[in-house]
Amino acid sequence: MASEDFIDSIRLLHEDGREEDDSGMISYGPLTLTVAPREGKANTLMADQFFSPGLLLAEHIERGIIPVKGRTMIELGAGCAVPSLLASTLPEPPALVVITDYPDEAILHNLSQSLDRNRSAVASGCDIRCLGYDWGRDVSPLLDISPARAGYDIVLLSDLLHFDASHSDLLTSLVSLLRKTPTARTYVAAGKYTAAVVCTSFLQSAERNGLVWTEGDEESEWLGNLPVSGSGLNRENLGLRKTMCKWWTGRWSEDVLRSL
Repeated sequence: MASEDFIDSIRLLHEDGREEDDSGMISYGPLTLTVAPREGKANTLMADQFFSPGLLLAEHIERGIIPVKGRTMIELGAGCAVPSLLASTLPEPPALVVITDYPDEAILHNLSQSLDRNRSAVASGCDIRCLGYDWGRDVSPLLDISPARAGYDIVLLSDLLHFDASHSDLLTSLVSLLRKTPTARTYVAAGKYTAAVVCTSFLQSAERNGLVWTEGDEESEWLGNLPVSGSGLNRENLGLRKTMCKWWTGRWSEDVLRSL
């Protein structure tokens, strides 16, 4: 789907809260987050939006549905990185959080500013990094950050599947970065504005590369306890946004693990 058509689709679904509040800022718990300016690559890659799948993953991290305590995690195409940054603030945070997005000056500047703005909220013992990464490129700089260069216990993909022309590159990065252990997990969330056939195509390609998927339950109620506000968000709106999402948990197949 062309980016212009995609943006039109999400606005028809009331996805774009900036129509009501154009500050481009939200608060989630202790965090104050912004999106990149609507220009250049940030606009093309839609890093200038707060998308529902990122909020869903953040709520699941808050509730412990996605367990992060002491683990290493990386987010690809992070945008404003709501789930990654929230994980870093938990009382029992990940040991390492790596936030990545396309190596564009405006996108990375916004991410760096968000990290600096919220640095005081990062829990003790959590190492958090932010850097540029283009899917499908050499993952060595990212593996170098992980313990023993073994990859990450958690890989987050929030609302990336609509870039169907980039599925191959995204999958190459995912399978290279997800640690080859029985407990490693990738969490993938997509908006329902992304065609089901597009999501299925990515999931099936990942299965051919050794991943096994479990689809998450759909919920219509926001169940997080931390306050969320800004960009037109309230508890009713957050519940509505959850109904716009699908999400999956991926793990390595037994065949892959036996081959190690």
